Amino acid sequence: MSSTPAPSEATEAKEGSFARRDLLLRIQAAAQQKWEEDKAFYAEPAAEGQACPEGKFFGNFPYPYMNGLLHLGHAFSLSKLEFASAYHRLCGKRVLFGQGFHCTGMPIKACADKLDRELATYGCPPKFPTDDEEEQAAAAAPAAGDASSGPADPTKFSGKKSKAQSKKGAGATQWEILMKSGIPPEDIPQFRDSAHWLQYFPPLAERDLRAMGCGVDWRRSFITTDMNPYYDSFVRWQFWTLKRQGKVVKDKRYAVFSPLDGQPCADHDRASGEGVGPQEYTLVKMRVLELKGKLAELGEAAEGGVFLMAATLRPETMYGQTNCWALPEGKYGAYKGLNGEVYVMTYRSALNLSYQERTPKRGEPECLLELTGQDLMGLPLTAPNCPHERIYVLPLLTILTNKGTGIVTSVPSDSPDDYTALLDLKKKPKLREKYGIADEWVMPFEVLPIIDIPGFGDCAAQVVCELLKVQSQNDTAKLAEAKGMVYLK
Repeated sequence: MSSTPAPSEATEAKEGSFARRDLLLRIQAAAQQKWEEDKAFYAEPAAEGQACPEGKFFGNFPYPYMNGLLHLGHAFSLSKLEFASAYHRLCGKRVLFGQGFHCTGMPIKACADKLDRELATYGCPPKFPTDDEEEQAAAAAPAAGDASSGPADPTKFSGKKSKAQSKKGAGATQWEILMKSGIPPEDIPQFRDSAHWLQYFPPLAERDLRAMGCGVDWRRSFITTDMNPYYDSFVRWQFWTLKRQGKVVKDKRYAVFSPLDGQPCADHDRASGEGVGPQEYTLVKMRVLELKGKLAELGEAAEGGVFLMAATLRPETMYGQTNCWALPEGKYGAYKGLNGEVYVMTYRSALNLSYQERTPKRGEPECLLELTGQDLMGLPLTAPNCPHERIYVLPLLTILTNKGTGIVTSVPSDSPDDYTALLDLKKKPKLREKYGIADEWVMPFEVLPIIDIPGFGDCAAQVVCELLKVQSQNDTAKLAEAKGMVYLK
């Protein structure tokens, strides 16, 4: 929204084309001037101890967030309150329409920090790379897996740009966003200070709401945050009162957390990822029975026990474990855990676990030994609820190290991925040889029936893979279909 000035000489010259519009603008300007002179929207409280015989009405619009200008969405929503206030005022009631501006939370700080990073990276004023430069840089970097990929699927769109690049358009940087808001380039660096946003945008919002003709008592306008000690005291009073009544408690909960800002990152605080919440996994502690190979370097640090931390969404299937999976080329670490224990997992998962206070120092996982997945191959393990006294770490090539812990327990009776990967190792001696897998780590272990699924029996993964004629773990299309049949049954 922007303010609408009274007709100028230029508009008067066009009287023949815009006469009715200009008449309305003159009426609007005259009415708004009279409202201002008469203090038409001032609302005074009744004297202490006295009632308000004419009746009263209080309205407030949810405070718009002050990380930019108001837009038509604000005008549309606020118009409902404006109409209601005007109606009750015409009915003779004492009407109080106050208007606040929301400045609390992370969005303003996130924008200020983003601008600060842009100026530190690209200079002031910034010189951002062009699309051509970004495409050249992307083309110069080798794409992982290109050599093994087959012909393109003609039914699927394929472009040179990444998904993130495709979504990014002009105005994607914070500098460009502020430029589009009409802020002069020489003033933009001031917005690296989050407090500057609180001083800049609320007056512009008031200007636009006045131009809209809203019946607001602007004496009672305010911003949130502790920059306004009155509103800050009001919020503090609310929470202390609720705390005394036992209605609220201060405690810890699972939340999406920003290590950069040191606090939870709610939906409206994020530039992307709205709707994403914490994903609950169960970690299966699989004790290493023999520290061999590179793990032997842990020495005394391993006295409390070394555990491979396998993440699973289905802990009820642990009775059917036959082995453990790791990505041979994956990067892992042995991290210091609680009670002298050592956890083997990816750094990403160790960091997440550390913020859940499962390491000696919160948010600071201590890596005792860097490992690759190949270093873990053939490690003998004992797993909770597993009928085998000893199982082994084997290679799985489809593990994503940006999910879970990078360590996966294997239940071939109920997982098509596990079944086909185990079958590949059993059938292909050269595959075992490639990763140094001994026969005794694979051949004795058969599918363990655990859950009876109507129509598939107690070895659902095996039945479905045989039904669809899945040839190997590389048969991704049929495996996806198999998983849909097994998991959604």
